[in-house]
Amino acid sequence: MEIQRFWQLIEDARGHHRGEGVDCDAVAVTASALLAGRRDAEEIVAAQRALWALMAESYRSPLWAAAYVINGGCSDDGFDYFRGWLILQGRQTFEQVLADPDSLADLSAVQAAAARGEDIDGQAALAIAWDAYREATGEELPAGAFSVRYPELDQEWNFDFDDMTEMCRRLPRLASLYVGPVGQSAVGQSAVP
Repeated sequence: MEIQRFWQLIEDARGHHRGEGVDCDAVAVTASALLAGRRDAEEIVAAQRALWALMAESYRSPLWAAAYVINGGCSDDGFDYFRGWLILQGRQTFEQVLADPDSLADLSAVQAAAARGEDIDGQAALAIAWDAYREATGEELPAGAFSVRYPELDQEWNFDFDDMTEMCRRLPRLASLYVGPVGQSAVGQSAVP
């Protein structure tokens, strides 16, 4: 499965869940069911490769900084789950955000998460092919079905992500949404010790 076909799978799954506040876990479950319904083990393995190619493509320092602002911190696993969420938003949003991570502030899902104080997490995206393969074959996805090679992170973004002054400079719209004025959180508490 080439990446274009993977994106079509995501769009088809999203089509089952139209409207405001689309639940990304539901999109992932639907994508897995659609993929399993094809019952082609090779295509499912190819979908896993396509997913991880997108994970590698999105392994970027500016996006990690944005995830850090949005989720109030972001571990390695947390960054994987955040990028899973981003993939489940569809190709257009994915490409827009990779080009300008600060544009996340314009997404209604991000605005709603900020208002509710919720993290953004798409861990379910990482299981699309695993679950589809199990459903289609009754077996686990073969070991070595994919590998991922992450690029080097951008050293220009190698700074303390807790430095809200720097975050406000680099990601002004997100910082405004989540942090407010430099040194003040969006809810009026000090964000800088």
